[in-house]
Amino acid sequence: MQLTKKYKVHPTELQKDMLWELSNACTYLYNIALSERKDTWKNDKKSISYTKQQNDLPQIKEGNPDINILYSKTCQMVLRKLDANYKLFFGIHKNGDKKARPPKFRSRKYFFTITYNQSGFKVVGNTIRFSHKINNADLIIDIEHDISNLKIKQIEIFNEDKKGNGYFFVTITYEPEINVPYVQNNHFQAIDLGITKTITAINDKGKFFEINNPRYDLYWDSKISAVQSRRDHCKKYSKKWHRLNKTISTMVSKKNNQIKDWQHKTTKKMLENTKANTIIVGKLSVKNMGKSKSRSLNRSTQNNGYLSRFIEFLTYKAELIGKQVVKIDESYTSKTCY
Repeated sequence: MQLTKKYKVHPTELQKDMLWELSNACTYLYNIALSERKDTWKNDKKSISYTKQQNDLPQIKEGNPDINILYSKTCQMVLRKLDANYKLFFGIHKNGDKKARPPKFRSRKYFFTITYNQSGFKVVGNTIRFSHKINNADLIIDIEHDISNLKIKQIEIFNEDKKGNGYFFVTITYEPEINVPYVQNNHFQAIDLGITKTITAINDKGKFFEINNPRYDLYWDSKISAVQSRRDHCKKYSKKWHRLNKTISTMVSKKNNQIKDWQHKTTKKMLENTKANTIIVGKLSVKNMGKSKSRSLNRSTQNNGYLSRFIEFLTYKAELIGKQVVKIDESYTSKTCY
């Protein structure tokens, strides 16, 4: 199991320039690799694998010195992102979506997420030193907490705004230490997830409880729609349009953060207040749930779509304290009473 911690960071102006230089190098490499794939398919009707492009990295670097500032693992992760995008495209197209389009070239005006996988960084207390080759300058970023005791697998640097005008963040993926093994204690709790009542649960003793959904999505959606309506009447990319667009982004972020915070608190409280070591939930197919004939129900399902994430939170929190979440198929389980 791997978990991720997200930290807001405040790089200096010099560090921002360095991050943008690394981002541009990542974009350049991505576009070179994408161009090679497109040209090979156009001319020879052949596909290029990630492995071949990874093996060709030394030749690519030799012909494009701008890429040499990147750490080797960072280059590999750029190629992996391109490969993942192609696999996603082929998967969507195979499922019948004829509108699916292959990956496009990236613009240098957008910040490219910089990934360090397993190496290329050194952690000392609450500081991280990243490897690169920009004029022998150090890229050291401070974060809020001491992470030297974490078993770190990957670190990513990204900007909340795709054009790099927002805050910078660092996400740290690590393996947590699990000191409490799972033990079956013959106590069970079954959970049914919904929209108006997110959780309806019953245990093996017949006791049940319900938790209502605060529906932060309904509160924010009306406000967001009102601002969107005002923005749509403005000249596109005007000062007022940009101001209202930024307001919309802020409101969407607040909505998502409130829902995520509620899910974290609710899952923790549920696990702490049950004797059951085995939690049973149904397998969700949010994609199929959104195919209802009711448009209002579709929107509620998708906005509450955070149902799958709720189960993810419940699963990893349970594993950390020696409990287990079991997913079962809910097909043909509904009964009609007469």
